[in-house]
Amino acid sequence: MLCLISMIGASAVQTSGGRVEIKDLRWETPSGHLMSALLFIPENATKDTPAPAIITSHGWYNNREMQDLNYVEYSRRGYVVMSIDMYGHGNSDAVTPEEWENRGTGMYDAVELMSSLPYVDKTRIGVTGHSNGARAANWSIKDDNLKEKDEQLISAVLLIGNDAMYTNDPGEPLYWAFRTDEQEYDNIYGSRDVGIIAAQYDEFFFRSKTENGGYTVPRNYLKTEYAQSFLNFGVDPKVEGEIRASETIYKQEVDGETASRVIYNPAQIHPWNHFSAKCASYGIEFFEDAFGAPNPISSSSQIWQFKVLFNLIGLIGFIMFIVSFTKAMLYTRAFESLRASEEITIAPAPVAEGKAWFWGGLIVSAIISGFTYIKLFNATMSSVPSFFPQEPVYFIGVWSAVMGIVTLLIMLLSYKLYGKKQGVDLHENGVAISSKNLLKTIGLSLIVVVVSFTLVFIADYFFKTDFRIWVIAIKAFTPDKIAITLRYLPLFLIFYIANAMSVNSFNYVSIGKKEWMNTAILALFNGLSGIAIVAIQYITFFKTGDVFFKSISTIAEIWLFPIVVILPLAAVVSRKIYRATNNPYLAGIINAIVVTLMTCTNTLTQL
Repeated sequence: MLCLISMIGASAVQTSGGRVEIKDLRWETPSGHLMSALLFIPENATKDTPAPAIITSHGWYNNREMQDLNYVEYSRRGYVVMSIDMYGHGNSDAVTPEEWENRGTGMYDAVELMSSLPYVDKTRIGVTGHSNGARAANWSIKDDNLKEKDEQLISAVLLIGNDAMYTNDPGEPLYWAFRTDEQEYDNIYGSRDVGIIAAQYDEFFFRSKTENGGYTVPRNYLKTEYAQSFLNFGVDPKVEGEIRASETIYKQEVDGETASRVIYNPAQIHPWNHFSAKCASYGIEFFEDAFGAPNPISSSSQIWQFKVLFNLIGLIGFIMFIVSFTKAMLYTRAFESLRASEEITIAPAPVAEGKAWFWGGLIVSAIISGFTYIKLFNATMSSVPSFFPQEPVYFIGVWSAVMGIVTLLIMLLSYKLYGKKQGVDLHENGVAISSKNLLKTIGLSLIVVVVSFTLVFIADYFFKTDFRIWVIAIKAFTPDKIAITLRYLPLFLIFYIANAMSVNSFNYVSIGKKEWMNTAILALFNGLSGIAIVAIQYITFFKTGDVFFKSISTIAEIWLFPIVVILPLAAVVSRKIYRATNNPYLAGIINAIVVTLMTCTNTLTQL
């Protein structure tokens, strides 16, 4: 019921109560690749009254559904909106890194398709994107500039979480570390309207080199020459122009047309941009100034949060369904042998030595988890085998496998040095399992995952929705993702099975006054190292203006955002299933498959 409420509610929001039609597009582009996008057509957009259009894109390691903030708010204001899967993401074809720049990683292919639609005003087409989606917009401008002036298609650009093209260097858009004093400032955008949303705590962009070999911090971006040159339409700020401020739309005549420039400077981090009412307001105001909204609505009136709420309800329902359906299947003839004869109860509180093993094991594993996460990043990302086409999943998978082995070693030592002497029985706690029941465990795990994901595909097919909140997403996927998932699954199985054994077979004891306290403690320690790393990184960032961990890419900390939720949740799910089965492997396998599918369907795939 929760999933159904989610589907209906999220659909009602993103269609503006049925006033916006949604089409799921797949087409072969001039780039020679299959591209995927969601097209939103408001009822005011017709052949007789064509409407302005906006192509919007997610960032690296995301997909088209991540842009729901934009496509909900723009389409309800009367714009035709296309939210794309960039090549290598979602349902679009994977490409080689050498092809990313080609036609804006697919964004310019979407621009050309949009311009051919009869209900689109071809003189008012805008592009916007977050992070690498903004880079795709910049690349699309370069492609558009190759055309004659009267044939150019893009008339407005909003860059979110990425720098503009500031100079005439042929390598633009350039990352800040590759900029030099030899490059000459220029107005690459011509007479187009252009805006930038530059977060004050952006982990990646809006920095400049300084004379002493350091660099500026993003919260000082407005004071840099690059920002001032942009706001002054490409002049050299050392020679001409005026000091300009944020959130002011500056106008100037360029090539006989009135163009605008604006920089918005919210006090946010990079990933918060695409989950922010303030950023939504900036986008609404920018495109209304550039095009005029067919259906003007105040920028403060936003409904995308209700879609987020319904998506979250579906995510909660999906997780509940996994647990409930697993328990229900234990009452079938095929799987009744996996059901515990009676519900497992918590073991008595251990003696002093046992408490030392309990707390010591949790603390040691948390310390090793944080240490290995930092140390494995550069080593893993510098040499990803070609067998693994998704670099982020490979890193997280290797780290998971390492921590799975560490967990197994801690459990082995605990059993050999303490548990065995205390009479711990591996048959009683479910660690020892017959081959017949192990096969049934694997079979039931697969059935649970398939049936649970059927809910996701129903949501996608009938309602064009899925189950998610911010960076945690359960979405429908194309068949190729199954083959990719199978490559990484062994790495995740090592961890999630070991973790389920640790949480349930070895640490389900009376620590605290209530039974739920044990679950809460283990859930907390599951995610503790990730929480600590994120806290250290961002407390330092907010206090000093720069991040704490500089030896690794800041993307590593952002990848922890979903993990610090997934790992505690995995402990809770495994505990619920273990209490009904006395079987740690069942929940371990289910968690591993679900998490691997989540990870492989929400990231970049490259050839």
